[in-house]
Amino acid sequence: MRTHTLNRYPARDELVRWILVGALAGAAAVLVFHQGAIAILHSRGMVPSAPYALGPTKPFGIPVIWSIAFWGAIWGAVLAASLGRLDGLALAAAATLFGAILPTLVAIFVVAPLKDRPVSLVVALTVNAAWGLGTGLLLALFGRRNPQ
Repeated sequence: MRTHTLNRYPARDELVRWILVGALAGAAAVLVFHQGAIAILHSRGMVPSAPYALGPTKPFGIPVIWSIAFWGAIWGAVLAASLGRLDGLALAAAATLFGAILPTLVAIFVVAPLKDRPVSLVVALTVNAAWGLGTGLLLALFGRRNPQ
């Protein structure tokens, strides 16, 4: 007789799929949610840079938007690995908090000193929370296989 538990970790294949979908969701959330938040903040004069910036990043010259999407994918995989036991609205809420806190801390304490640029806490919290919400929603919608 097989017993089921509510909060079990998925099988290895499911875990790999979950993390891959998390990475794709993270990249997509950058393009829609993160940049959407930047567009709103830019239209209100709260951030100087427009969304979907194509200027080169250092040191490789990759357009800014693709660099951010790459890091969104990395963070999306980390988010998926961290929140694999959650689903639905709980996943979206936890992902929003994850996005607001962890990437913002890295932006303030790692990225800003490396680039020698200040980071606005309000802007970082807003755009990263938007990214987290988008990643969580996409994971909730597409992360689990539909039962057959």
